[in-house]
Amino acid sequence: MVQRVLIAGGYGAVGGTTARYLRRLAPDLEIILAGRTPESGAELAREIGATTLRLDVADPAAALADLGPVDLIMAALQDRGDALIQAAMAQGAAHIGITKVVEETGPAVFAALHAPPRRPVVLAGHWAAGVLILAVRPAIAEFDRVDSVVMAALYDMADAVGPMSAADAEAFSPRALLRRDRQWAWVDGNEHGRGLRFADGEATVQPLATLDVPSLAALTGAPDIRFDFGMADSLGTRAGGRASHEGVIEIVGVLRSGRPARRRILVSDPRGVDHMTALGAVVVAERVLGLDGLPLPAGGLALPETLVAPEAAIARFEQFGLRITTEME
Repeated sequence: MVQRVLIAGGYGAVGGTTARYLRRLAPDLEIILAGRTPESGAELAREIGATTLRLDVADPAAALADLGPVDLIMAALQDRGDALIQAAMAQGAAHIGITKVVEETGPAVFAALHAPPRRPVVLAGHWAAGVLILAVRPAIAEFDRVDSVVMAALYDMADAVGPMSAADAEAFSPRALLRRDRQWAWVDGNEHGRGLRFADGEATVQPLATLDVPSLAALTGAPDIRFDFGMADSLGTRAGGRASHEGVIEIVGVLRSGRPARRRILVSDPRGVDHMTALGAVVVAERVLGLDGLPLPAGGLALPETLVAPEAAIARFEQFGLRITTEME
C-alpha cells in the first residue's frame, strides 16, 4: 500500500530538501507539499513527482479534510497552535515537528498523555532536528559516568538559509535552560556566554533552550549540561568554499575502562544548516514510515533519539555528506 506524506512548508529550504531525499529513499511514496502559496512549490513538485496543497497552518482543517487520510504530517514550519499535531492525532497519522523548543512542548505532551497517539508524534525540535544528539550517542555509550556535556552550534553568516531558519534565528529567546550541579536553571543567555575552541581560534557562544538539553540529561545523567549557539566563519568558508555548518560536542567523564577521558565530536555539513536540519528530519521520517525495512514503530510520544538507531542515522548522514570526527583526550 502506498503511503502518503504531507510536508507543511514542503517547498521551503528544509522541507524541499527533505522531500527530495524522501523521494530518493521511496520512489513510490506519495508526497504532498503544503503551504500558503502552493504555486511556489510547483517546480519542485514536478521535479520529484509530488503534488501541492494550499494549507494555512492556523486553520488547516478544511484543507486536510479535502485531502483525506495521510500516514505522516511533517511540520517543517512553525505551528504555534499545534494544529497539525492535533490533526495528525485525530486521524491516526504520525507527526514530526522540527521547530519547538523546550518551553513550547508542554501542550503537545499533555494532549498525547490524555489521548495516546496511534502512530508516533515525534518532538524533533532539537538542533538540526536531532542530528547532533544522534551523532553523539555512540560516544556517550563509551562512558560509565558522564560529568558534563556541552553542545554548540556555529552559524556562518555566509550560509544562505531559507526564510524559516532566518525567522527562527531572529526569534531566539535569550531565556536559556541549563543544568548546573544537577539543578535545572532558566537563565538569561546573554549573561552566560562562554568561549568555544573552534578551528584555529575561539568563538563566543551563549546558551539556548533546545530539546537537546533535557534529552542529554536523560541519556547521561550528567550534572552539568548546556547547549550553545554562536557565529563564526565555518570550515567551508575558511577553506575558500561554500559556507558549512558545524556542531561541536564535548563530553567529560569516566570511560567504562575506569579511565578519565574527554571526547570532542565535530559534526560538519558542507551544505549548511538547512541541509543538516533536513537530514535530521529525513532519518526520523524514514523510521516512522518503515522505509528502513523494519516494522513500523509503536504509537505515542517519541524523540529522534528514542526512535532512530544512532548507527543507522550516522550511516545515512554520512551517505548524504555529513562529516563526523572525534578527538580523544
